[in-house]
Amino acid sequence: MRSRRFASQMGVPVPIHEVFEFFSDARNLEQLTPPWLKFEVLTPDPIEMRVGLKIDYRLKVRGLPLRWQSEITAWEPPHRFVDLQVRGPYRLWHHEHSFREIEGGTAIYDVVDYLGPGWFLEPMINRLFLRPDVDKIFAYRHKALVERFGEIEVPADAALAGA
Repeated sequence: MRSRRFASQMGVPVPIHEVFEFFSDARNLEQLTPPWLKFEVLTPDPIEMRVGLKIDYRLKVRGLPLRWQSEITAWEPPHRFVDLQVRGPYRLWHHEHSFREIEGGTAIYDVVDYLGPGWFLEPMINRLFLRPDVDKIFAYRHKALVERFGEIEVPADAALAGA
């Protein structure tokens, strides 16, 4: 089965190094995740981001407690990093975070390739639960980033295809 894709972009009026530094702190993911997920980073400090790092989390999805472990599979400061779910609720969760300098600030791009559980039921599970939840999670993330950094437009020549 082919994976699903979620893609988003936004611009912030902050230099790329400052934006990347914020995203480099795994604890900041708690600020970017909706409260209804009760998301918590379990890996003890200090968390030094690098390829091969595994980070453990606890969260609740629709009231069910879950553990999640991700591995950093690419680390290219200040432009890009990738986390891959090693253990968690998805059959696949591959999240590429990338950053690009634009006039007046930084463009932030998120591309998530995911595949839910349920094999032959996956299309229905995605339509009813997964995609709506992913959309809500990233809408919350967008709002939290705007509150923290502000927002600017991403120029058309820097736009993410499919976002």
